[in-house]
Amino acid sequence: MRKVTFERHYIKHPAGSCLASFGDTKVICTASISTDVPPHVRGSGKGWITAEYAMLPGSTGGGRKRRDGASKDGRSTEIQRLIGRALRAAVDLGKLGEVAITIDCDVLQADGGTRTTAISGGWVALYDALRVLAQQQDKPGPEAYLLGQVAAVSVGIVNGEVICDLDYANDFAATVDMNVVMRDQALVEVQGTGEEGVFSRDQLNRLLDAAETGIAGIQRFQRAALGL
Repeated sequence: MRKVTFERHYIKHPAGSCLASFGDTKVICTASISTDVPPHVRGSGKGWITAEYAMLPGSTGGGRKRRDGASKDGRSTEIQRLIGRALRAAVDLGKLGEVAITIDCDVLQADGGTRTTAISGGWVALYDALRVLAQQQDKPGPEAYLLGQVAAVSVGIVNGEVICDLDYANDFAATVDMNVVMRDQALVEVQGTGEEGVFSRDQLNRLLDAAETGIAGIQRFQRAALGL
């Protein structure tokens, strides 16, 4: 694992905010609360959690990255849907009331693992937003809504070895690349592919074991940042 940090209250205006860093990958995650729920949950008494993801123009090497316009590229759309699914798994939406929480994840600097950094930092920002919501709804705290703690990490096979938390160099060289999301000790989502061929069931098990160990470490850093 690279060095992992979560700096809370990085931006003062949102209900929750966090600068999440996995090595040289840095993502600002903010959580905003509104009553503007999407049509499919309106009138149901349930809430919703969604996410938006973008890479800022100076976040990558090789020249300026074009800023996302009204229509995001396919990669950004796929990643923000993943972040939304992952963080919805953390919350009992029926207990929110008709409230929408939007997690915005903006990549300041990319060196591999931006989506897993965003998910892990997004959970910290979400926790603080739920603290604010609990005060508004006169509930004891974020645990009134939470189903568990969500974090994510990338794993891969590089030169025949299992690597956890891939930086860009390892990601580029990986023959197998996988992103794993967990809630506590349970799997939420696994995205894996053989970049240059196939991989065995034994290798899959080794990758999942490495991800589980890495995520347990990330969860400790999340709890430490939140004082839990």
